[in-house]
Amino acid sequence: MINNKVLAIVLGGGQGSRLHPLTETRSKPAVPIAGKYRLVDIPISNCINSNIKRIFVLTQFNSASLNRHIKNTYHFSFFSSAFVDVLAAEQTPGNKGWFQGTADAVRQSMHHFKRLDYDYMLILSGDQLYQMDYQEMIDAHIKSKASISIATIPVNAKDATEFGILKTDNKNVITSFIEKPAAELLPDWTSGVSNEMASEGRNYLASMGIYVFNRKLLEKLMDDPSTNDFGKEIIPQSIENVKVVSHQYEGYWTDIGNIDSFFEANLGLAAEFPKFDLYSRQKRIYTRARMLPTTKVSGTTLVKTVLAEGGIINAAKIENSVIGIRSKIDAESTVINTYMMGNDFYQPLEDILNPNIVSMGIGKRCFIKNAILDKNCSIADDVRINGGKHLENFENESYAIKEGIVVIKKGAVIPKGFTLQ
Repeated sequence: MINNKVLAIVLGGGQGSRLHPLTETRSKPAVPIAGKYRLVDIPISNCINSNIKRIFVLTQFNSASLNRHIKNTYHFSFFSSAFVDVLAAEQTPGNKGWFQGTADAVRQSMHHFKRLDYDYMLILSGDQLYQMDYQEMIDAHIKSKASISIATIPVNAKDATEFGILKTDNKNVITSFIEKPAAELLPDWTSGVSNEMASEGRNYLASMGIYVFNRKLLEKLMDDPSTNDFGKEIIPQSIENVKVVSHQYEGYWTDIGNIDSFFEANLGLAAEFPKFDLYSRQKRIYTRARMLPTTKVSGTTLVKTVLAEGGIINAAKIENSVIGIRSKIDAESTVINTYMMGNDFYQPLEDILNPNIVSMGIGKRCFIKNAILDKNCSIADDVRINGGKHLENFENESYAIKEGIVVIKKGAVIPKGFTLQ
């Protein structure tokens, strides 16, 4: 059953500079995650699991791969009203510019939304990792007779300074908002949370960037071109004028805003009991069905490792790593604390056998640690990459170092014997 009262909007974000170089050739929602998915699969899957199946994804930078992924992934019945459509920034007679913020992206796309029948708009971010039943939030929104609902997550004092913090009364009505408060201001910004959250010192409600708007109010707000951002302008201003309610969420949630958080979120999937549950039957994550063969492993010691399908693994050891689709790792190589995204295609056998061509994947006798290997990388034999805080930030055409994490760029070729340690 489709919830025809709700229209979902996934915000693709801006240029994604903090995730560079992973966003050098693709938009942020199209960045591969967990070995076989894309970031955009997370909010879309949450929507489908919540019976919300009319979804727009708004983007403007490097949207070609995102378009391809959505076109090849989300197919619904011809007799259904369900859809997932990409809306890229477009010039119209009434607008000549790019999206200037989250609210401006929705404003510029409103002429598409107004043609559809809906009562509530669910606005989501395209760069977060979590599993949430949006229907619970919609039901609570309707029951409370709110004009706007904001999903919030309890955080501790250390994290609170990095978020927009909301303060609520005893009925979950939001009374005030502050953006990234200084530590000395925090004692005045605690809110009511569950006993479990309070015991962990998580007494501050951070906005998750997930909103429910009543249609009439949203259309009225979008008529004002002076506001460009939901978090910085629309929400703080609305708290003064309409009923804005907090919907507390206490599950796993992380904002994948930079390379460090992206790296940590992916390696977290290799834990014995990962906080993000890819194995849930009720909260499954959907992606493109590729019909790949199983992964073949020979002579490899695997420790806390996630292997996607279609790989050929002859490594000596892989530890605490995520190995993506169609990955190839040759003999006597060691891979530790690494996210290897894999390949978009299989290399022809004649290229693999050609001694003048570096094969895609990781060659023989390599040592790779604390690294992200983007798609279609070719790492020759005897390469040693030992990432860590001892390395200074750096970038060239083949790789970048950010906060000690070595990111091998998409399609890069790393020559035989290269050393970075």
